[in-house]
Amino acid sequence: MRQELNKNPVEGFSAGLIEDNDLYRWEVLIIGPPDTLYEGGVFKAHLTFPKDYPLRPPKMKFITDIWHPNVDKNGDVCISILHEPGEDKYGYEKPEERWLPIHTVETIMISVISMLADPNGDSPANVDAAKEWREDRHGAFKRKVARCVRKSQETAFE
Repeated sequence: MRQELNKNPVEGFSAGLIEDNDLYRWEVLIIGPPDTLYEGGVFKAHLTFPKDYPLRPPKMKFITDIWHPNVDKNGDVCISILHEPGEDKYGYEKPEERWLPIHTVETIMISVISMLADPNGDSPANVDAAKEWREDRHGAFKRKVARCVRKSQETAFE
């Protein structure tokens, strides 16, 4: 996993092991993408890989507070690429949109950065954030995101 990341660095994030002796738990810092409400933010998250990775997806959880339709209030990231492989029992996602063993930390991070830039309001993990994003994107939603960005800057390197 780590060698792949060194070969193909992606702008907008850095990643490394939380503890050197545990290859299954990573910490990532994601820089809020330019020209989005998250610009300037430095968001910390953890990736926890299952023992049978790459057959199953890791779980991703933001440690830094973030207000986003596709991140639940506990910080868990809900995007297709991190969903278990195979058919979606609700028929919402195609199998190729879900986890595939070819995915890497790099492809996960590209998807998460894209999610920050372009939330999926049709399949929210945080219904309140999705409602604000749809109905008051430039008011209440923008204010809450701005608060998260400020807080992330203050706590980024603790």
